[in-house]
Amino acid sequence: MSRQPYAACVFINCPFDVDYEQIRNAIVFAVYDCGFIPRCALEENNAGNIRFDKIQKIISECKFGVHDISRTELDGHNDLPRFNMPLELGVFLGAKRFGASNQKHKNCLILDREQYRYQQFISDISGQDIRSHNGEANTAIGLIRSWLNDASGRRTIPGGRDIARRYKAFCGDLPEICRNARLETDEVTFNDYSVFASDWLVENGAGRA
Repeated sequence: MSRQPYAACVFINCPFDVDYEQIRNAIVFAVYDCGFIPRCALEENNAGNIRFDKIQKIISECKFGVHDISRTELDGHNDLPRFNMPLELGVFLGAKRFGASNQKHKNCLILDREQYRYQQFISDISGQDIRSHNGEANTAIGLIRSWLNDASGRRTIPGGRDIARRYKAFCGDLPEICRNARLETDEVTFNDYSVFASDWLVENGAGRA
């Protein structure tokens, strides 16, 4: 991915499983509709790059970060907790605390599926303002919008309900977009989805990235 302006980039740290896909897609769409550029580890498919190095690089290039810690329960295969999301959150907060120059201006939104659930497994962040989306895509969209509006100081960001209406319309158009791209919907990658969402927003008079 070509280098993007630091202040326009939003690091997306969230579950990649199928059950979370609808919320993840809503977050990516909302970030674009707010005029920002979503970034995540899925944007690069180069086996020659070490995954953690790649994550650190992307974090260093993003002023903003969305961290969803919903998937920290025991894995059904090995009965061990999944801590990728809390780890990446820690890297982001560490960059803000110990990084130089513009890294100290980082700003993040921490999400969970239930209010105060995080206190059971990661109490060290209890001083942070954790928001719950309750597993609802529209709620996640509203939280993204309010956070970016306050954190960026921009005055061109549409309301959460307006973004949610466009997201619903985009989801309705997505099967045809995939057909035109000769893709099945279950073949769509993060990069595919990003292009589809950003192009759709431009064509429909929205999206300011």
